[in-house]
Amino acid sequence: MTQDILQGAEHGTRGRRILVSHNTIAEKAIRLLNQHDIDVFFSPPYDPSDVVARRAAELAIDGFMVRQGRINAEVIAASPKLKVIAKHGVGVDNVDLEAAAKLGIPVLRAMGSNSRAVAEHTIALALSLVKEVLPLDKAVKSGAWPKPTFVGKDFLGATIGLVGYGGIGRETARMAQALGMEVVVYDPYAPTAAEADGFASAADVDAMLPSLDILSIHCPLTAATRNLIDARRLGLMKASAVLVNTARGGIINEADLAEALESGTIAGAALDSFETEPPAADSPLWSLKTLIATPHIGGVTYGSADAMAIIAAQHIISVLDGNAPDERSIARPTELSA
Repeated sequence: MTQDILQGAEHGTRGRRILVSHNTIAEKAIRLLNQHDIDVFFSPPYDPSDVVARRAAELAIDGFMVRQGRINAEVIAASPKLKVIAKHGVGVDNVDLEAAAKLGIPVLRAMGSNSRAVAEHTIALALSLVKEVLPLDKAVKSGAWPKPTFVGKDFLGATIGLVGYGGIGRETARMAQALGMEVVVYDPYAPTAAEADGFASAADVDAMLPSLDILSIHCPLTAATRNLIDARRLGLMKASAVLVNTARGGIINEADLAEALESGTIAGAALDSFETEPPAADSPLWSLKTLIATPHIGGVTYGSADAMAIIAAQHIISVLDGNAPDERSIARPTELSA
């Protein structure tokens, strides 16, 4: 067994083994797993799938904790002992759900673990866009002083539209309301939830776009939501509007977004996720002054990292101990397969 396979494992002598697709998880989660007779092994993020599959096979893992990288059919089938896949987080577009389902392996999400963190990041990006923080920063540092001509925008009375109203959408709506914004929500899977919380709801995406000052994405990537925001829908937005995506890459057509930003169809965008991660170094997005980019870290805070790892560990322990997987946390191919 190669040394890289053993990276991070304490002894490798317990009765059960899991592989984590990252270099680390919260120490609390490792201790919890060890206490339940489970050794924890690590595989560097974004390693090729064939390399990860070989590690899984050589270790004969019982469980997989997914952080980063693509977990395809080859990886899932590599260990005949694999009984459970747990996501260190909520999004599962990097897991082949159909391949897991065919083998009877449940894929479980750490529901609610990072809602607050992602909502905070969403609002931070929206604030930066609307208040034009980056261009003002660049201007001052270059020796300019735009104070005589600059007039900023207000959050009070601005309208934010949310696509998706799960845990993160709810947290974002509350924070936006606290800043004085009007909130409108589109979520066909929870059509009455927003109104029950006192927010307006839209019948479809197209209907709400023309009135928005901010569009924020909070839905999963599925076959139905891939390229949901394309050139046509960007064209329905106000020229002064901005777009924030802290959900999943692929929901926004990046080529169409680049053109919209270049032409001034919308005023700006902030992306925390991309169709390909890491994105290409020569992406046309990087030349745009009205784009803010962060490396898919919206949900990565000390608090959420602990919560994601512990919930994922609890899912793994429960299934390996012979319990049925938590129904509320199961990612089903019919619902989420992209």
